[in-house]
Amino acid sequence: MLFNSLAYLIFLPTVFPLFWLLPFKYRWILLLIASYYFYMSWNPQLVVLILSTTLISYATSLWIEKTDNQRTRKLYLAIGVLSSLLILAFFKYTGFLLSIVNDLASLITTQDPGFAIKLLLPVGISFYTFQTLSYVIDVYRGTMKAEKHFGYYALFVSFFPQLVAGPIERPENLIPQLRKETFFDRTMAVDGLKIMAWGFFKKMIIADYVAQSVNMVYNRPGAFSGFSLVIATFLFAVQIYCDFSGYTDIAIGSAKLFGYRLMLNFNSPYFAQSIREFWSRWHISLSSWFKDYVYIPLGGNRVPFKRHLINLFLTFLISGLWHGANWTFVIWGALHGLFIVIESLITHLNRRKAPKPVTLSSRILKTLVTFTLVLLAWVFFRANTLSDAINIYGAMFEGIANPLQYVENGLRAMRFSDPDLVRLSLIIPVLFIYDGINLKGDVMVRLNAWSKPARTALYVAFGLFAILMITTVTSNAFIYFQF
Repeated sequence: MLFNSLAYLIFLPTVFPLFWLLPFKYRWILLLIASYYFYMSWNPQLVVLILSTTLISYATSLWIEKTDNQRTRKLYLAIGVLSSLLILAFFKYTGFLLSIVNDLASLITTQDPGFAIKLLLPVGISFYTFQTLSYVIDVYRGTMKAEKHFGYYALFVSFFPQLVAGPIERPENLIPQLRKETFFDRTMAVDGLKIMAWGFFKKMIIADYVAQSVNMVYNRPGAFSGFSLVIATFLFAVQIYCDFSGYTDIAIGSAKLFGYRLMLNFNSPYFAQSIREFWSRWHISLSSWFKDYVYIPLGGNRVPFKRHLINLFLTFLISGLWHGANWTFVIWGALHGLFIVIESLITHLNRRKAPKPVTLSSRILKTLVTFTLVLLAWVFFRANTLSDAINIYGAMFEGIANPLQYVENGLRAMRFSDPDLVRLSLIIPVLFIYDGINLKGDVMVRLNAWSKPARTALYVAFGLFAILMITTVTSNAFIYFQF
C-alpha cells in the first residue's frame, strides 16, 4: 500500500477515528492489526519474515536479560543478530554474491558457470531488520530494558507509518510512546496534516515529475552527452531527496495523527557545508544507526588517527552495500567514505592553524563544493550499471570548452517544452527556499507563530499552487522501497 494511493487515502482515515474512539488498553491491538494489514497488502506471504524476525529478536532479548553469564549473553546476542542478518543477506545479497562467483569463475575457466537466482526483495526488510538489531544490541548493552509485552514489541517493529522506508526508529524513543496513554491533541494532528501535505507535494509534484527526465537520460545514457547529463544528475538529486524526504514527512505526519513523534530524518541536507555535515542532515536515522552500531564498535575516533580514517571509510562502504546489492552502491558508499577521509585529513593537518574568519562567501563556496561532490556521487547511485556510470562521467563534460553551446545543446537534448521549463523554474526554487528557511528553525513551528489570517492565506496560496503544478504523471513507488 503506497502512501500516494487511493488505498492509503481510505486506510488512514479509517484507522484514525477508530484509534481515538477505542479505550487506551485496546489501541495497540488496532494499530498492530492495521500495521500487519498495511504490510500484507504488498504480499501476504512476506508476513512470515517480519514475524520471524520479531519473534527471534523478542525471545533472544528476554534471554539476554534473564542471565548474568556473559558467555551465555553473547551467545543469545549472536543468535538474535545473526538470524536477522542472515534473513536480510539471503534475500538482498544472494543474487549479488552469485554474480561475483560467476565473474570469478569466468576469469579462471573462461566460461560463465551460470549461477543465478532472482529473489523478491521483501519491502522494508532493511529498515525493520535494523530496528530489531538496535533493540537486541541495546538490551545486551544494558541501555534498554527488554520489552515483556510481545504486542507492544511487535508494534514497535511493524508500526505502519515508518515500516517500509523509515525513519529507523530507536526502541528507547518509540516503545515508551506506544506504552504511554495519549490524548487527542488537535494542534499536533493539524501539524501532522501540514507535514503530510508538504511530503505529498515533494513526492507527487516534484519527485514524480522530474523522474520522467531522469529516467529518459539514465535509462539510455549512451544517447546523451554533455550538459544534458549534468541536468539529469541534478534532477536526480532533487528527485531522490523529494522522494525519500517526502516519504519521511508523510510517515512523521501520519504518526502525529496518533499522538506519536518519530525522529527527524532530513534537515536541509543540500545546504551542508561539508560531507560530514551532509550526513548529519541526510537520512539521519540511518547515519546515527551506523555511527552507534558500526563506527563506534570499530573504535570510532578513540583509536590512532590512521585507524580512525579506516573506521570512517569502512562505515561508509558498509552503508553503500546496505543501500543495494550492486557495485554501483558499493562505489557510491566508498566515494562518500573517501570524501569524509579527505575532509578529516585536511582538518587534522590544519588543527594547529588559526581558524579563518567565516564569511558569507566562504559559506556559499563550501556549500557549492559539497553539493557538487554529492551530485557527482549520485551518478553511481542512479546508474543502472557500473559501465553506465563510467560512461556518464566520461561524456558529462563533452563540449564544455564552448560554454554557451554546451548549455544550449544540453537543454535541447532534454526536450523541455516551455511549460516544462516554467514548472521546473517554480517547483525547484520552492523546495530550496523552504529548506533555506528551515535552516533557521522548523518551518512548521515558525508558521504557527503567524496570525491565523496570514497562515490561512498562505495555505490557500500553497494549495492553489499545488493544483496548478500537478500533472497527469502516474505516481511512482517510493525509491527507497527497493532497499
